[in-house]
Amino acid sequence: MIDWLNYRDGTLFAEGVSLRAIAERFGTPTYVYSRSAIAGAFAEFASAAAGRKALICYALKANSNLAVIELLARAGAGFDIVSEGELQRVLAAGGDAGRVVFSGVGKGAGEIRAALRAGVRCFNVESRSELQRLSDIASALGRRAPISLRVNPDVDAGTHPYISTGLRENKFGIAHDEAVDVYRFAAALPGIEIAGIDCHIGSQITEIAPFLAALERLLELIRTLRDAGIRLSHLDLGGGLGISYDAEQPPERRAMLAAIFARIDEDPLARELEILFEFGRSIVGNAGLLLTRVEYLKHNGAKRFAIIDAAMNDLMRPALYDAFHRIVPVTPRNAPDVVYDVVGPVCESGDWIGRDRALAIAEGDLLAVLSAGAYGMAMSSNYNTRPRAAEVLVDGTEPIEIRTRETIESLYALERRLPR
Repeated sequence: MIDWLNYRDGTLFAEGVSLRAIAERFGTPTYVYSRSAIAGAFAEFASAAAGRKALICYALKANSNLAVIELLARAGAGFDIVSEGELQRVLAAGGDAGRVVFSGVGKGAGEIRAALRAGVRCFNVESRSELQRLSDIASALGRRAPISLRVNPDVDAGTHPYISTGLRENKFGIAHDEAVDVYRFAAALPGIEIAGIDCHIGSQITEIAPFLAALERLLELIRTLRDAGIRLSHLDLGGGLGISYDAEQPPERRAMLAAIFARIDEDPLARELEILFEFGRSIVGNAGLLLTRVEYLKHNGAKRFAIIDAAMNDLMRPALYDAFHRIVPVTPRNAPDVVYDVVGPVCESGDWIGRDRALAIAEGDLLAVLSAGAYGMAMSSNYNTRPRAAEVLVDGTEPIEIRTRETIESLYALERRLPR
């Protein structure tokens, strides 16, 4: 069991709050997060980087709730964003634009202007065309855009193909063997200020070796760039450290950073650079769950289904990635387990949360879908005109509603009927 969850008197508690009490007060489905788990995960990274010239950034795409952002901003995090919307969330939560790196393969002109005016720390650039656009816009504003090139090191992260980003065939980044020429191109542009080098090879990585392989490729480039007269001020190694959903055994946060810093310490050029990281899932993934209720139990020939009130629009990962999330009863029953497919009410055969799960449950029971703090609410939608879930942050014995459940009326509030 995840350490911030425990059974007391036959009921599952999140920190010091009963999940049954949360369901009674806020309804279901509801995302529930642990403040101590989020803060503790970030603190492990920060402690491992203590005393070094380093910035631990939080990748907003994992979970962009304002309360989560504010919690991490107070702890000293930087932020990795991929849209103007995420930038506005950082600012609305009290974050500092000067600690923001702007990633993403398709930044729009309006997004670039907004980021330049806000004063983001750096743009992680992914193409020559983006460099030219950045230079043109920055020059028109009388500024220079600080950039790092996101280099694709052609390293296999050994993860799901949809979340692998460091191979030659992926859409992300600039090919390793083209990087020096692109840096020369950047150096000649009037609106560009070269700041660093960046890579991100994927997500849910459960070994240290791919990170070190990517680092090695970047260190080669840093030496080549120095010889070409291009000096950098930072090295951004991205994120991607995995979590345990089932039987995975990813390296500890401290162990990962220790291995990276050990290699950096061996390289005189790298020792001069500030080191940036962009972690998301590894900070919030195991700090959240999706609380849901069993609506119906259905026996359809050889198959049994537990139909719950959460669906693929609430938690997309199983349908999108064939992802596994542990599912546990909030109040376990003293009865034999039965094998169910746990499915939602959305009109799609792909609407499932878990397959072949052994559970002792009845209609009306509450279930907790674990390790749902990352890419759960952030990827949710209103498919089938379903309001998105509420979000609750548990702080010791206090449940704090950090997002109110949507109403059906709010879903079509921006729509208009025909004039005639």
